[in-house]
Amino acid sequence: MTKRKTVAVIGGGVSGLAAAKAFDERGHRVLGLERSHDFGGVWELSRSYPDVQTQSPKDLYRFTDLAMPDDYPEWPKGPQVHSYLHAYAKKHNLARLFRLNTNVASMDRRKDGLAGWTLTLEAAGRTWTEDVDFVAICTGQFSDKNIIRHPGQEEFVAAGGEVMHSSEYTDPELARGKHVVVLGGSKSATDLVVNASKNGAKSVTMVYREPVWRVPYFVGGINFKRLLYMRAQEQQFNGWGGSALGKAIHTAFKPLIWANFRGLETLLKLQLKLRKWDMVPDVPIEKDASCSLPIVTPGLFEGFESGAIRPVRGTFEAYESGHVVLSTGEKIPCDLAVLAVGWKLGVPYLAKEYRDKLIEWDGQYRVYRLSVNPDLPDMGFVGFNSSFCTILSAEMIANWLVRYADGQLANQPSAEEMRQNIDAMLRWRRQERPAAKVYGGLCSAPFHFRHFDELLADMGATKRKRANPLAEQFSYPNADAYGGFLKSTPQYAAG
Repeated sequence: MTKRKTVAVIGGGVSGLAAAKAFDERGHRVLGLERSHDFGGVWELSRSYPDVQTQSPKDLYRFTDLAMPDDYPEWPKGPQVHSYLHAYAKKHNLARLFRLNTNVASMDRRKDGLAGWTLTLEAAGRTWTEDVDFVAICTGQFSDKNIIRHPGQEEFVAAGGEVMHSSEYTDPELARGKHVVVLGGSKSATDLVVNASKNGAKSVTMVYREPVWRVPYFVGGINFKRLLYMRAQEQQFNGWGGSALGKAIHTAFKPLIWANFRGLETLLKLQLKLRKWDMVPDVPIEKDASCSLPIVTPGLFEGFESGAIRPVRGTFEAYESGHVVLSTGEKIPCDLAVLAVGWKLGVPYLAKEYRDKLIEWDGQYRVYRLSVNPDLPDMGFVGFNSSFCTILSAEMIANWLVRYADGQLANQPSAEEMRQNIDAMLRWRRQERPAAKVYGGLCSAPFHFRHFDELLADMGATKRKRANPLAEQFSYPNADAYGGFLKSTPQYAAG
């Protein structure tokens, strides 16, 4: 029997719901804290921009015990994902565990000599503290806007121009009759330029710094999930560790691996006409594939062809009345500037002395299994293991974390074992796979299977692969199957 803990779950998005369910079903008292008025995180309706949809197909973007409705399209829209998350919360009665409109101002180690943390909370004009035994931080990587400013912005706005973060573009009417300039080349940037071009914008310009590999929903008529989500494809990337035999096999097949990726690049160049738009990346796709790999927004390249969207390579230098000035010196007419520049990665409510133990000099996070730090006891992260199948990744790490917190992993690591593993992973990211450094190194893509294999092994699962070896090797992760794998882990009761 394990001691019943009071567990703070910070965040009510995908990861927070997964963590609340995992800790609650193990008998712990869950204190869920969500600063907005609703569940959903990035899918909460007031935070979603028009026409936002998942990058992953619905059979990948789901919990193990709840499929998305049959009538949802393969790539669901934002309101549909929001409704799905509410359905999951209702199925497991998670609303009873959460306090909405409640902000975590700070967290520090308890001063009474006991294990755990003291949280300073804010709600309805009141501030108070609560002591908890364990904290699951589930605010993910898209919690605080990255706000940037350029010279001349105040004068630009005073003259009637508008500047906003991409998350604030929530109404298509914002673009009507205006010269719209979007800064960024991410999926959110391309979604926004397509939306603006279809909703009466006078002109639409997408300003991006460097070309990146983009993958359409269908590559040569094949659903991309059947190309990039396979264990067989994953094994062709330069993963961490590995045995001498595994490295020798990888070296022997290197010419075939090279040919495979060059073939994929050729297909993308032809299908998307990347050379025409000066959008051929300098980095080989196998070295660039990570969580930052954007999926092509339908209508983007068609907009380039028709002239409705103009791609421009560069960045913002300054604003002038009615214009934005680029680093190239070009002045572009602008009434509305939308900054699709992402989000700040961090845990601002965690005291600096603890953040210093968590974050390296170059922004890399010191976390074991992308979840815990041995020098920060009684806390862990859910949803920092970003991937192409976010919901499944969050659910897997949530189940791992509750067992870690209870000391019930089949392979419960010591503090020194975790430190050695963290150092090895940092060396791998810095020296062997720089693409793995995106998002502070908190990205499991494209190594979904390997990440899940490690979590299941730690949990002592008796089943880690599907019975059909062809399906396991050449098909994408199956949420139903992983639900069965989780059930194959040793059961224990919290007391």
